[in-house]
Amino acid sequence: MHGLGNDFVVIDARDGAVEMTAARAQAIADRHAGIGCDQLILIGASGRADVSMRIFNADGSEVEACGNATRCVPLFMGRDVLIETKAGLLDAKEVEGGASVDMGRPRFDWDAIPLAYAMDTLTMQASWEDLPAPAAVNVGNPHVIFFCDDLDAVDIPRLGPIIENDPLFPQRVNVNFAQVAGDNHLRLVVWERGAGLTRACGTGACATAVAAIRRKLMIGPMTVSLPGGDLVIGWTPGGTIRMTGPATHVFDGEADWSRF
Repeated sequence: MHGLGNDFVVIDARDGAVEMTAARAQAIADRHAGIGCDQLILIGASGRADVSMRIFNADGSEVEACGNATRCVPLFMGRDVLIETKAGLLDAKEVEGGASVDMGRPRFDWDAIPLAYAMDTLTMQASWEDLPAPAAVNVGNPHVIFFCDDLDAVDIPRLGPIIENDPLFPQRVNVNFAQVAGDNHLRLVVWERGAGLTRACGTGACATAVAAIRRKLMIGPMTVSLPGGDLVIGWTPGGTIRMTGPATHVFDGEADWSRF
């Protein structure tokens, strides 16, 4: 499945536990020797919701949230669904061509991002090279957001991994590079923690939209244009984030489990 080209191997683990390790997730995600994906998704049983969702990046690390994958779950289930994740309970509803998801409330405290030490997360007292001072938001996973005058001039493949692994971010961080493209319209490219450059990042779109509203650059709902397509993000300060966008089922298949 994929959401705007951010692609997933989705495993149905509702009827029986699936043993997943970092090495196995990495092997499945390998595009040359495995099946290939940005993230591996396990859909399992839940005592608190309709299903649970576990998310493994291509490098094998398990993460708390993935907005694009969350939109795929109601398509996978064929109905509206409440999903248990490490980031909390997420309500996902089917819409034409995709899904709309309540992504919960963003967090802004420095230790909720988390950062290595206290600072203002709206305009951080930190930057890298000639990038502007960023904002930081946790939307189930940690994000740092740079609002750039010319997105095309930023060397994202070089700067992304440097910032992701900076000691300021003890759990690493997703790195968002954004540009205001018009009224309630942002362009966005994301260097994703543990996955690198992806065609889309749903939590990145949510975090960037929230940061834009907090900085009074625009109001929501807004369109966030990523390389893979557009998401619509709505947020009112004090409320939860609503993300709406496409989700696509590509194919079903079988693989020899012992290969991984």
